[in-house]
Amino acid sequence: MNTHDLVAFVAVVETGSIVAASARLNLTQPGVTRRIQNLEEMLGAQLLDRLSKPLKPTAAGVEAYEQGRRVLRMLDDLKSGVANDGVVRGEFRLGLTPFLSEAGLTGPLDAVRGEFPALALRVVSGWSPNHMERVSRNELDAAAICLPDGTAPPDDLEASDLGAQPVVFVVAREMKTPKFVDLEWLSRTGWVINQDGCGFRQTLKRHFDAAHLPFNIAVEALDSELRLSLVARGLGIGLVTPVALKRSPIRNRLKIVKIADFNPAVRAWIVHRPPAGRLARPIEVFRSALDRELQALISG
Repeated sequence: MNTHDLVAFVAVVETGSIVAASARLNLTQPGVTRRIQNLEEMLGAQLLDRLSKPLKPTAAGVEAYEQGRRVLRMLDDLKSGVANDGVVRGEFRLGLTPFLSEAGLTGPLDAVRGEFPALALRVVSGWSPNHMERVSRNELDAAAICLPDGTAPPDDLEASDLGAQPVVFVVAREMKTPKFVDLEWLSRTGWVINQDGCGFRQTLKRHFDAAHLPFNIAVEALDSELRLSLVARGLGIGLVTPVALKRSPIRNRLKIVKIADFNPAVRAWIVHRPPAGRLARPIEVFRSALDRELQALISG
């Protein structure tokens, strides 16, 4: 097998197009197409659904991608293991949730770059459930995720617990609310919340479903400051960590509401597939730096 053909196929699957893959690999589009065809001929199977936009792998292509990613990772491990200089090379594909992006994109990533300058770092933002699936499928090498407290990553992943942080509910300061609210009161209020795919949103919905109460979405927005600004304008109720609320420039326009018998929290994790191979040290450097960042945020 020509590993260059495999690299081209992986690039097409991950970017969704020949054009984007050619830009990533610095090859011509016909060159990428030729490598895909070579791999298909060698394996005796069609690997891409060429009628789909973006390009998607066939069933055989999904299997080839997952196995091919493992092969490429093993080759990177081999190169790093036999290199005389002991330098960690290759690619480090890291997933981050929106909640951890601000902490994870500063000091922790700088720590990895500083200690492993020959390592190509690729960062992907997305929801925790999707990141766990991508790590399991070998599409990501590791991910920093957040799950509702009491929920753990799947057993097939190596997981490091970075601790829990409470979540508080906020409304506009001018809104009249009882001292303690309950789910029935909340069911009459619209939510300003993350888009569907957020694990904590799913947990909230399960609470309302169990109580046979409606879970009304007023606004969906990915950016946390945008959500807080919409809450401050009276569009509904939102949820935020105390750290994020403390750092928000509009915190004085918001107030916390306490919910009887409901004290939610999120817990941060670093997950990866075992064994980590050549990426064990970079993952540990990132984990340690992110842990320090989160502890500093909580204590600050």
